[in-house]
Amino acid sequence: MITQDQLTEMLTALEADRIEKTISKTDIDKFGEAICSFSNDMAAHGLPGYLIVGALDNGMLNNTTIDEHFMQTLLGFRTDGRIVPPPAMVVTKFIYPEGEVAVVEVQPSTVPPVRYKGKVSIRIGPRKGTANEAEERILSAKRSTFARSFDTQPCLGSTLDDLSTDIFKITYLPSAIDEETLVANGREIKQQLASLKFYDSKADCPTNAGILMFGKNPRFYMSGAYVQYVRFVGEDEVSDFEYEHRFEGDLTTQMKLMDDFVKSQIAKKVQHRLGEDYEFSYPSSAIQELLYNAVIHKDYQSNAPIKFYEFSDRIEIINPGGLFGDARPENFPNKNDYRNPTLAEAAKNLGFINSFNVGIKRAKAALNKNGNPDPRFIFDQQTSFGVIIYKKLK
Repeated sequence: MITQDQLTEMLTALEADRIEKTISKTDIDKFGEAICSFSNDMAAHGLPGYLIVGALDNGMLNNTTIDEHFMQTLLGFRTDGRIVPPPAMVVTKFIYPEGEVAVVEVQPSTVPPVRYKGKVSIRIGPRKGTANEAEERILSAKRSTFARSFDTQPCLGSTLDDLSTDIFKITYLPSAIDEETLVANGREIKQQLASLKFYDSKADCPTNAGILMFGKNPRFYMSGAYVQYVRFVGEDEVSDFEYEHRFEGDLTTQMKLMDDFVKSQIAKKVQHRLGEDYEFSYPSSAIQELLYNAVIHKDYQSNAPIKFYEFSDRIEIINPGGLFGDARPENFPNKNDYRNPTLAEAAKNLGFINSFNVGIKRAKAALNKNGNPDPRFIFDQQTSFGVIIYKKLK
């Protein structure tokens, strides 16, 4: 983050593609568009951009007061899903005799294009606006140059015919792109897919995320791309099982099926004694959050599936791939990182997750509210991550 001396120097500079100043504390869309444009880094500076709240265009301060509520408002852009993929940003308050200043420092995204409310916001010098078709292609090509995550890499050997483009056009596009842009969208299908990180234009093939989200047969390319559900009669895997099911196929469809399955088959009402109120053994929202977390964070280079096992006293969800990136045992779950940022973005656009980086906390809160014991996380394994959710105590 910049120092106060650096900020003082920056205040005297003219607005440019890396600096935006405002005295408004209520223009939420302006904040979101600025953060989104800095994430896209259209000019390819490779340097952070700065949203400065509390300063006029000429750098003069405006006796602004920055309180904790406003700081949280700015921080909300990092996790609430209005900007996808979530931006890498920090927010700091600086105090001057002439007023207080809030500064949002935004790092360039490694997986552009980034969207705010479905639009790709960019800045080139003083120009602000929404990226046109050619500019989105430039951003997509930039992603291909330094893509580091598995899901944004091309699925070599695959072709457009491996995707169900109807699912993409009918189910996904309306959830990911704002209506105005969608109506004006005259691009051919490869360009549409590439803009949303599901097609690699340089390699002329779908990305791994494209195959996972819309593939007709994802397991042809990633054999472990499925969820194995087993319901055991007893408390361990050597006991008999009464039901088994595989969730396999495109994730756009399968995550909806998982959602319905959890609500109808897992979060069942039980009546412990005749005449008493019915209770839920598990809150559906907690199971959904933890199951989607496994889908998003799975190491899809592994041949092993996600294990979704229900025992008589608990549920275990184990997915290949340990804690990733900045997430470590000592800071979990307060620190998170995405092994598959495009899958996380897609899950958010489709409504399967409500916001970024808070799924674990939301699941724990739902379990506590329902009266279940705290979940136990297994994160000391290098090749897997697991969670045990205990049944509600009678």
